[in-house]
Amino acid sequence: MDTIFALATAQGRAGVAVIRISGPGAKIAARQLCGDIPTAKRAATRVLRGADGKVLDHALVLTFDQPASFTGEDVVELHLHGSIAVVSAVLRELGTCGARMAEPGEFTRRALENNKMDLAQVEGLGDLIEAETEAQRQQALRTVSGELGQRIENWRSQLIRAAALIEVTIDFADEDVPVDVTPEVQSLLSGVVDDIGSQLNGFAVAERIRTGFEVAIVGAPNAGKSTLLNALARRDAAITSAKAGTTRDVIEVRMDLDGLPVTLLDTAGLRESTDEVEAEGIARALARAELADLRIFLVEPNESLGVSIKPGDVIRAPKADLRSDDIPSVSGSTGAGVDALITEVTQALVQRSQSAGLATHERHRAAMEQAVGVLKSAVELVGDGPEHYDIAAEEMRAAIRSLEAVVGRVDVENLLDEIFSSFCLGK
Repeated sequence: MDTIFALATAQGRAGVAVIRISGPGAKIAARQLCGDIPTAKRAATRVLRGADGKVLDHALVLTFDQPASFTGEDVVELHLHGSIAVVSAVLRELGTCGARMAEPGEFTRRALENNKMDLAQVEGLGDLIEAETEAQRQQALRTVSGELGQRIENWRSQLIRAAALIEVTIDFADEDVPVDVTPEVQSLLSGVVDDIGSQLNGFAVAERIRTGFEVAIVGAPNAGKSTLLNALARRDAAITSAKAGTTRDVIEVRMDLDGLPVTLLDTAGLRESTDEVEAEGIARALARAELADLRIFLVEPNESLGVSIKPGDVIRAPKADLRSDDIPSVSGSTGAGVDALITEVTQALVQRSQSAGLATHERHRAAMEQAVGVLKSAVELVGDGPEHYDIAAEEMRAAIRSLEAVVGRVDVENLLDEIFSSFCLGK
């Protein structure tokens, strides 16, 4: 493989900038800059010089011998002063040392190819880099640590055991087999189906933790939805006016509620309208409200908005500052009831997040659902008798292939370029 290098820290001025070099010529390239490099797992300061002998910088140099590195190859890291000019000079010099600039995600791709990570861990690393909230960080770390891969390996082992039992029966079809393997095979298959099913049940929540929950504020015109959104966001994100129908499109505000990523949606006031633009806004409001994970209804008692209230939705009467009754209410203009509203919404979402599964990407879900489908067929075939065992065995092998695709063992070459294209150069 080529020897590659890239800036592993963010572009721009910083206290320290890290340049990573990986590949068979990593140490050779580093020596051309440093003269000599420290032994593996040790760090030492070195003066970096260009081919003309001029000093480029004073750097901390770390060496990692293969395979005990992130990529599984020889790796050298140069910790420089974080000047834009220093980084540019060192990168230019490395380009003359038999190495080339890395492509986006190429370091991580080499880790995958050298069996330092599986594909699910790679996706988890991408999610970790993108994580904005504590819940996203924790979920990504679970994937990076290999929990999904370990679970898939456990399913795979059970399916291999079941397939082996069936294969033995097929091989000795003309002889008396002393033990009926049907109960054990069906038990193994059913156990895997149930376990995968529980993970699939938690997929929607896991995906929401990764991409963000949506909370829609729903109400009639002039119910105070935009004012409430601004109070929750603690900034003027939406235009407010006493004139009904001010909000025409859905306004989105990103928030962090107790570590959970949440997008608040301010929707158009729901009413009959002959105004073409407002009517389109109302249609969009209804559509987003139906798809939202949770809705905050600003409604008067017995008021109907044409949107069904679902379990977990939060109901408040509007304009608490103008009310004299005891109905739970909220006011964005004065802040009355806002803290209690935030607490209730947060608790509802935290409770939902506890059911999150290990599968976090649509690709995981599709492969696992495909595995469940063929395994259910295999259970029925095994129950139909030995004359169907050969088809059942093939169904089990198909399920194994589907699960192996999740961790990148088979049939994923067409996905790699897309996955790694979202990575930064130093990863």
